[in-house]
Amino acid sequence: MRQEQIKNWRLERRIRRVRKKVVGTPTRPRLCVTRSNRNIGAQIIDDTTGRTLCAVHSLQKELRQQLTYGGNCKAAAAVGRVLGEKARALGIAEVCFDRRGRRYHGRIKALADAAREAGLKF
Repeated sequence: MRQEQIKNWRLERRIRRVRKKVVGTPTRPRLCVTRSNRNIGAQIIDDTTGRTLCAVHSLQKELRQQLTYGGNCKAAAAVGRVLGEKARALGIAEVCFDRRGRRYHGRIKALADAAREAGLKF
């Protein structure tokens, strides 16, 4: 196997391991963070019904006008802030955090901190 395949396989294994423990309910949905090299996105999911309650991505029109680049901590903080505001408007106060197998630092941490500042608890 090539090094890139091994890296992707290990990430998938970490994602599955985290998802075994983190489950979103109607009272406490799951905040799932998706990260690529150029962009970041997050969505709040109710796993019992399989529905996405709200979602924000750095490619959305409202954020694209504010951000020059979607792959840095500034963009992640903006996504977290907007997601927190949308969630509070829907009446969601508490979520469980799914970091999708990524380490809790950098852009993932910036998004989480901004969502907490916007009023989400996790």
